[in-house]
Amino acid sequence: QLPVVESGGGLVQPGGSLRLSCAASGRTFGYSSIGWFRQAPGKEREGVSCISDSDSSTYYADSVKGRFTLSRNGTKNTVWLQMISLKPEDTAVYYCTTYPRPRCPNRMFPQDFASWGQGTQVTVSS
Repeated sequence: QLPVVESGGGLVQPGGSLRLSCAASGRTFGYSSIGWFRQAPGKEREGVSCISDSDSSTYYADSVKGRFTLSRNGTKNTVWLQMISLKPEDTAVYYCTTYPRPRCPNRMFPQDFASWGQGTQVTVSS
């Protein structure tokens, strides 16, 4: 059983919106911060956003700032990545993952994150 499970991906036209969900397989995420990465074919996995466990502060990559919003529920078992004004370059497999610290890192490197979901495909195309 994967520790986190993503959902909400799909095909959307440029300028459209999607909301991705990440659910904890256990009761909650515990004291972990939660991050989203994405990986397009032939490219490295890229950190997109992170939400800190301690105060729900968020981090966004420059490429998505102003278009993506990361939030979580009060019971700390679900996070949502709201994506608007989607562009073809947002096309990728999106992964939810846990960071075993109460605050997100200054920079997101995949090797620093602990538990990964199976990913959900986001395709932005007309």
